[in-house]
Amino acid sequence: MRIANLAGRLVLLAGGRALDVEKASGGRFGPDPMAALEQWQDFHPWTHTADLSGAADFDPSLLGPPVPRPSQIFAVALNYPPHAAEAGYEPPSDPLVFTKFAGCLTGPHATVELSGDRVDWEVELVVVIGRGGHRIPLGEAWPHIAGLMVGQDLSDRHVQMRGTPPQFSLGKSFPGFGPTGPALVTVDEVQDRDDLAISATLNGKVVQRASTKDMIFSVADLVARLSAICPLQPGDLVFTGTPAGVGNRMTPPRYLTSGDVLISTIAGIGELRTTFR
Repeated sequence: MRIANLAGRLVLLAGGRALDVEKASGGRFGPDPMAALEQWQDFHPWTHTADLSGAADFDPSLLGPPVPRPSQIFAVALNYPPHAAEAGYEPPSDPLVFTKFAGCLTGPHATVELSGDRVDWEVELVVVIGRGGHRIPLGEAWPHIAGLMVGQDLSDRHVQMRGTPPQFSLGKSFPGFGPTGPALVTVDEVQDRDDLAISATLNGKVVQRASTKDMIFSVADLVARLSAICPLQPGDLVFTGTPAGVGNRMTPPRYLTSGDVLISTIAGIGELRTTFR
């Protein structure tokens, strides 16, 4: 099932139409998009029985971030070997983890204001936790995952790298620097959850292309390693890392400018279309 945020209301998407969950469930589930995750053990089975005949046409520009207010956002650096290499590092032996702050989240059809002249792109698979837990075993990680989304870890490289030592989180958390969506796609709808084609185009030119099977730390591995330290909560997000092809590693570097259109795609999950000004 595809679960989305349409103008602030929880909906199911099917066949290009949207079903309002509060109305379809007779009030059993509320309109807040966070409600689906707070009640995941009841909500997910209900989606398989929902009467989709009441779905209606909708304006895709009204889609917001499917998970608008997560309690925690984890992000992983250098999780694809070619990206580690282009950045001048050996592949890490442990996940390199930072955070993005929830105020950066936006939807799949966003116009984002540039914070400066060194804003960069990073297409990523985003994991949404459905059932929380602490010290989740590797073999039990996937049942704790509600679904997957496309994400962009937009980064102001000047802010990110200006400190000694640098700190990542603020430079990656300007308003709009976390596009996500277009929907939360539940795990049971993903055909090959560990081998998803991931790509980004800038003004029609491919800048990133890989498969999630190339990640150093798999989705399950990340959930196990993160939960070994931090108890995970329903609705938590994990940005799982970006492939090679980011702008600041090009020769010469290429940063985002006003009018650029960035399309981020993951097979079977969907695409984000982000315009910059």
